[in-house]
Amino acid sequence: METANKIQIYDTTLRDGCQSEDVSITLADKLKIAARLDELGIDYIEGGWPGSNPRDAAFFKEVKRLRLSHARIAAFGSTRRSGVKAAADRNLQFVLRAEAPVATVVGKTWELHVRRALRVSAAENLEIIADTVSFLKRRVDEVIFDAEHFFDGFYAKRDFALACVKAAQDAGADLVCLCDTNGGRLPHEVEAAVAAARQAVVCPLGIHCHNDCEVAVANSLAAVRAGAVQVQGTINGLGERCGNVNLVSVIADLQLKLGYRCIAPAKLGSLRALSSLVYELANIAPNSRQPYVGRSAFAHKAGLHVSGIQRDSRTYEHVDPAVVGNSRRVVLSELSGRANIVYKIREFGLELAPDDARINRFLDELKRLEGEGYSFDGADASFELLMLRALGKAEEHFRFIGFRVFDDKWHEEQAPFSEAVVVIEGPDGERSRQQAAGNGPVNALDLALRAALLPYYPVLASMQLVDYKVRVLDNGSGTAARVRVLVESTDGRRRWGTVGLSTNVLEASWRALVDSVEYKLYKDNIRPPTRAGGARRGAPGGQRARRRRLGVAART
Repeated sequence: METANKIQIYDTTLRDGCQSEDVSITLADKLKIAARLDELGIDYIEGGWPGSNPRDAAFFKEVKRLRLSHARIAAFGSTRRSGVKAAADRNLQFVLRAEAPVATVVGKTWELHVRRALRVSAAENLEIIADTVSFLKRRVDEVIFDAEHFFDGFYAKRDFALACVKAAQDAGADLVCLCDTNGGRLPHEVEAAVAAARQAVVCPLGIHCHNDCEVAVANSLAAVRAGAVQVQGTINGLGERCGNVNLVSVIADLQLKLGYRCIAPAKLGSLRALSSLVYELANIAPNSRQPYVGRSAFAHKAGLHVSGIQRDSRTYEHVDPAVVGNSRRVVLSELSGRANIVYKIREFGLELAPDDARINRFLDELKRLEGEGYSFDGADASFELLMLRALGKAEEHFRFIGFRVFDDKWHEEQAPFSEAVVVIEGPDGERSRQQAAGNGPVNALDLALRAALLPYYPVLASMQLVDYKVRVLDNGSGTAARVRVLVESTDGRRRWGTVGLSTNVLEASWRALVDSVEYKLYKDNIRPPTRAGGARRGAPGGQRARRRRLGVAART
């Protein structure tokens, strides 16, 4: 312990987190996560169970090359088997072969488990714990005993659960971590049990909670308030069943709300980036509503809220989003008021008087579009273009003439073949016809559009579509339903979202794709090339084309 206010953070993403049914992390990715955890200032990184699989065993060899500057690596195992001395137990030998400075072993503390799972007496279970801990303590720097099912055991047979904790302490455990393994206990139960354990032993205590009642964070905070000095958990709450406690939330709560020190204050701003990295490497879509670091954590939609945060952010935000590496977002919708519009206009670097008549016209148009089914929640780029057009500040870089898409499949074993033809009029007044093949009609349409535009705008070569979502709006209309398409694009430096709406999925996709291209050109400050005579071509196609680009005209 560095100070009385310091809470150790023990990360088990690489072991317990990998027990999520939808998670499989490669060795290379485990090493990347370990490096970032160390950079954040996490105290312990549990690398896995070296006796359970070759990947975990390999991790302990490779992690030594990282030369971590802060975190201590822990190897996980279980107490020795019944009838076998610790020195002869195969799993404990694997823990030692990992050559980690910390050994964490899990043992039974619930009499029901001792009787039903281990099928040994209470006395023998105490002997197993003591023999295991003392054996390891003579061979590694630090031993942590995970008291499995401690809280269920405590409320079933209090004296036995506390006797197990005391056995681990007396055998030399550096810390005993109390585990709510089934995740079924509530904060008041956890706080009372930790307080009782605090009275029964003098060794430091930790807390390890699962989230089956969705109170793992609250339980962990309650344990700290009762005297626990270490919190075990995973990044983003990954883990078996409903997951483990989310360390991102725990760190932020302990440090920002309760005044404890978990990591250096300057490192709190890395929480969102670490959360995103783990989601990406685990191949899981980020939880947009995750506290502190989710995309929606500081999103404001109601006009009353936006008006409030413009005067004082504390009116509708419990912390400054920048402290945890996040940012404020104002969302535009049919619930928006003038405050939202003014905020967004300023956010995009434009100045407009609050009483400008264009604000009301823009707000009316926005509400009309959302009434038709448009949603700009995940399509800030389309919204920004809509705003620029309404304010007369947008440039059209080409004029749409037409497109055609072919989709062929001639026998069952053949993969479908898609081809698109796009015709546009460039800024020089010349028509360009390009075709492209893709792995689907939207991919082909995307490739053909950019092929037609590349001669005029080479910067589009760096752009690619990275996400594509379709939402059916009229469920009762069957195949005639309107669809809303959300497209996410990137140029390697930034990502942006655009939206399109139609009863035709290809047209909806086309509108989103066109907005994506226009946004890239706008953000790169690319203006339409001048004609040979030097005069710049005006917005191609006039008002009708602009209305089509906004998605408000009849289908092409």
